[in-house]
Amino acid sequence: MKVLGISASPRPQSNTMEYMKRCLGVLEDRGLETEVISLREMVIKPCLGCYACVKERKCAQDDDDFAAVLAKMEAAQGIVLGSPVHLSSVVPQMMSLLARATFVAHWNGKFLAGKVGGPITVARRAGHNLAFAQLLLWFFINGITVPGSTYWTVGMAGAGGAHDAIADNEGMTHVANFADNLAKVMSKIYA
Repeated sequence: MKVLGISASPRPQSNTMEYMKRCLGVLEDRGLETEVISLREMVIKPCLGCYACVKERKCAQDDDDFAAVLAKMEAAQGIVLGSPVHLSSVVPQMMSLLARATFVAHWNGKFLAGKVGGPITVARRAGHNLAFAQLLLWFFINGITVPGSTYWTVGMAGAGGAHDAIADNEGMTHVANFADNLAKVMSKIYA
């Protein structure tokens, strides 16, 4: 079983990536294969709403990194999405990826349905829950099972641009508990 982690932080020293590494580390300890992708240096253009994917069975835009990321999403049994919170929202590059992935998956047998996954959102102060809800809605509309944790998987880090996620013991614990539950659910579904 493989879990794909996608981190959407634009920063090279990313707090979002630190939470993602914690999550994937727990999954590896539970015997799952993991891979992490950073969208930081990728180009993911927004969906054009052209509906070409209905006929073509793929996105009509082929001059960015979308197709390669989507192929990894399709191949994985689990998907964890990590986004920093900008203005109480998921970052635009992640939303571009998710909008296009939903359209293509929907018109190709809903190939994301039945997977397991969940969100991680990171902010210095507030806005986590709105961004968290955005990502949950994406998982739900695609038929992806989301296991719980002991709290929402939100991280508090980055005040003044600091790279300090590792100091957020509570947030790291919730992410680890989520990862443990993710592994348990995947073992039931994919046994």
